[in-house]
Amino acid sequence: MGNGGSAVKVCTDHRGGINWLSLSPDGQRLLTGSEDGTARLWSTADSQCHGHFQGHESYITFCHLENEAAFTCSADHTIRKWDVMTGQCLAIYRGHTSIVNRILVAKDYLFSGSYDRTARCWSVDKEKQIQEFRGHRNCVLTLAHYSSRDVLEEEEEEEEEEEKVSRDLLVTGSTDCTVKVWWVSSGRCYQTLLGHTGAVLCLILDAPNRELFSGSTDYTIRTWNIVTGEQLKVFKEHQGSVICLELVNRHLYSGSADRTVKCWLVDTGERIQTYKAHKHSVSTLKYHAGILFTGSGDACARAFNSKSGVLQKIFRGHKFIINCIQIHNELLYTASHDGTLRIWDIRGICKRNKRRLKKERSAQGRSSQKGSLSRLFNNKVGCMVQQENGE
Repeated sequence: MGNGGSAVKVCTDHRGGINWLSLSPDGQRLLTGSEDGTARLWSTADSQCHGHFQGHESYITFCHLENEAAFTCSADHTIRKWDVMTGQCLAIYRGHTSIVNRILVAKDYLFSGSYDRTARCWSVDKEKQIQEFRGHRNCVLTLAHYSSRDVLEEEEEEEEEEEKVSRDLLVTGSTDCTVKVWWVSSGRCYQTLLGHTGAVLCLILDAPNRELFSGSTDYTIRTWNIVTGEQLKVFKEHQGSVICLELVNRHLYSGSADRTVKCWLVDTGERIQTYKAHKHSVSTLKYHAGILFTGSGDACARAFNSKSGVLQKIFRGHKFIINCIQIHNELLYTASHDGTLRIWDIRGICKRNKRRLKKERSAQGRSSQKGSLSRLFNNKVGCMVQQENGE
């Protein structure tokens, strides 16, 4: 296991902690949102800062990057849209009455969640609020979006005539212990998912399988059918708040304040792996090419073999909690409350993991071939025995 190693680059332009890090869909740029009230745009080609977005009157809580536009939300109660080429502020979305802590861009919609107990929907191209989702009794912390076309059969859609103009739905998780599903067109609450006994901190949506996963301060992860609202499973082994979730190939990874990540088989609910070694809460995680990367309150990032759970590398250098990680072109980007963006070369780990996977597949192939030969031999012996017995 490699321990530490220097970062390829340390970016120190921010004057406050970095709260979020977003990668553009084309992978060409990164956006950081900071406690210093500014956002910065970085090129993944040269790791240089190519944009500095200033205008918020308080710290930036979250950010989202598209190929041509950037979005930031802030404790100043507003959301801003920026031109990534010029750095110009294109729009200011006003309406929330408290800290805006999460945004989500989907189609032509911009969704936001706030400490004012509401979520809101805005037109991306206009400084106009389209809808307000009111019903939570406390802060809205996390958001997800899907279309009913992704999950409903035709006969089920017919039952929703009232909402047929727009089939978009918004999912909100709150500190009031509930998850709510809303029709975007009307603002009507379609489902309230009850079961958690603590704040809902994170959501992962699997629309094709009609499933929603929620992580909470009650130490559990719950799976829901997003059409019926039925609670399907409860994952109970964590000993602390569930802070972050990642879903890959029907494997669910959960990071917790209990200093571990756990891997679960979604279809059975079985916990198949626990990733240890963190000295503080696991704040963020990302799966890449058979490797699970984690960021922690102990200021370290780590790389684990996702299958075996073996710790492969520790990335040391940050001074405070790592709030977000991104991966692009076999480079790991870590953003921390210490105000720095650090870039790490992970080619060595990825190569070793690819070789290991190749060996495992080869061994499985040989084992399968041996099994086939064994079955063929047993079949032949069986036939010979039958012939000798005159059967």
